[in-house]
Amino acid sequence: MMSFPRGSQTQKIRHPIGTRKGPLEVPPPTEKDWPKDDEEDNVLVDPDEELDSLPQPYRMINKLVNLLFDQSWEIIEERNALREAESSQIQPTVFPPLGEIQLNKMPNCMAVSQDYVFIGGAKGFAIYNIYNAKQIYAWEKLKVDVTSIWATDLGNEILIAPVDEMGIIRLFYFYKEGLYLVKAINEVDDTSKQTTCIKMEVSQGGDFAAFLLQGAGDIWLDVYKLPKETWLKKVENPQLTSNPKKKVRQLQLNTLGLTSADQLEMDTNACFKGDIKLSLPVYIMKIKPPKSVTATFYFLLPSCLFAMPTEVKGPTGMTCVLGIHWTRSHNFFLYSLNRTLKDKADPEGVWPCAAPIAVSQLSCSSSYLLLACEDGVLTLWDLAKGFPLGIAALPQGCFCQSIHFLKYFLVHKGQNMYPEGPVKSQMKCVVLCTDASLHLLEASGTQGPTISVLVERPVKHLDKTICAVAPVPALPGMVLIFSKNGSVCLMDVAKREIICAFAPPGAFPLEVPWKPMFAVSPDHPCFLLRGDYSHETESTDDAGIQYSVFYFNFEACPLLENISKNCTIPQRDLDNMAFLQALPLEKRCERFLQKSYRKLEKNPEKEQEHWARLQRYSLLLQRQSFKK
Repeated sequence: MMSFPRGSQTQKIRHPIGTRKGPLEVPPPTEKDWPKDDEEDNVLVDPDEELDSLPQPYRMINKLVNLLFDQSWEIIEERNALREAESSQIQPTVFPPLGEIQLNKMPNCMAVSQDYVFIGGAKGFAIYNIYNAKQIYAWEKLKVDVTSIWATDLGNEILIAPVDEMGIIRLFYFYKEGLYLVKAINEVDDTSKQTTCIKMEVSQGGDFAAFLLQGAGDIWLDVYKLPKETWLKKVENPQLTSNPKKKVRQLQLNTLGLTSADQLEMDTNACFKGDIKLSLPVYIMKIKPPKSVTATFYFLLPSCLFAMPTEVKGPTGMTCVLGIHWTRSHNFFLYSLNRTLKDKADPEGVWPCAAPIAVSQLSCSSSYLLLACEDGVLTLWDLAKGFPLGIAALPQGCFCQSIHFLKYFLVHKGQNMYPEGPVKSQMKCVVLCTDASLHLLEASGTQGPTISVLVERPVKHLDKTICAVAPVPALPGMVLIFSKNGSVCLMDVAKREIICAFAPPGAFPLEVPWKPMFAVSPDHPCFLLRGDYSHETESTDDAGIQYSVFYFNFEACPLLENISKNCTIPQRDLDNMAFLQALPLEKRCERFLQKSYRKLEKNPEKEQEHWARLQRYSLLLQRQSFKK
């Protein structure tokens, strides 16, 4: 250890050989005696040091320029990688439409039922044939436009409900070649007291209808019973004075051996039967929410949870309960429809949930009800059996936006097919979330519900965000996906892959964001899509815009032709499928015994021998039990 004398200013250090010798001066801690570097001898190894030595504000400007360059370069690399990935992937085949309905004015809404398309627009609505795109009839007797339209299949008839810009909803009855006006539900003489129809719902079979009305700062639900049997008798047997030409025409058709359907094909236009007055709907009850909020409501069929009273006379399977949930409410309310106007409209049942119900949906068969709460929890009810099929939760950060039930299908020999017989306690549906991700929910009576991702939420390419989803009843396990960039794709949810795409001919400018107007036929393998495009003209009015509704037929696509024609599994093939092994032990034993008994019926000798062996075995068991 070295020591220095007190007060000394210098240090003497022994240096190794080959180094500088002599005393080493230790400068005081001041800047004036520091040696100054010669700029000619100053060499910087790191270029960033030279940039950092720039004075302000040039140093900050340089960093901003470099940051902008780096971000631009990342975007360029990302686009190049995406372009290379898209070029390497197999793009889906795009099919053009099979037909086109050209319109003079912009259509506002559209609905499909049976063989007809109902398009609402300026001053009314028009009826078109879904096959040849020909206009059958146009009812244009309003002073304002029709903004929304519903069409409900009642069997041989169709119930049409258009809503105009004033919020007035009207009921029309369409039977064969006749269109009948039933009633304007909420039309009043005093315009200051006019109410607006927000939503309507017709029960399965068309026995009841409910209308959500709003006016004067209040909101409520009006429920009606529809006298559809009286309507049918009225239109099938009209008075001779009301329409004498129809009787003569019917006699001519009978002479020629033609039916009314043939007559509809021969006629280019239907007719409005304004001279025939149909019975008005019967007002049942008025339901008011706790406060002015929207409502979702459904008509429910009889089940173990709510049976039809014995004193009530009605056809089997007739709707008997109205289910309602209000916004921000934890409860799902059940109202009996077997009441009179004098009865107080109190709910007969309440189903509570842990969180407020955000979205709910009833299946087309009215067998399943799905309640989606604001916390992302899904509760599925089997209404036919009277118990919940299970509870599932969406991934964290996902919240339900819409629910779409699928007709239950199975994968048989690599192809999606519908079971020939009825299916109980098994369902599938797709859930579109608020972050544009798409999920598949499956549930079975013997297994808990499962959720799988069909489409991830878009992170960078927001133009591919899903804006609408529609199941295709004619194709098992298929859904149409509409994106904001205008693309329409068909997805197989079982394989989680895009089968093909559909697009109108030519380039169509889209609204940003795109709100598609479409309608999928529940009975035929087709759907309709609105597409508007501008002609090459300098005028800014509607004269340079062509409005069209395009008709897409799935059977016209070679990839889908076999799927739509062979989409049902025979019952004999169902017995051999592996999914039956998931049945309970009692069901499997029952099926095995039934199958064995059917085999014995074909051979009487073996049947007698089998029963004799069972009898001996039964006696043996009885003797052993006596000994114990």
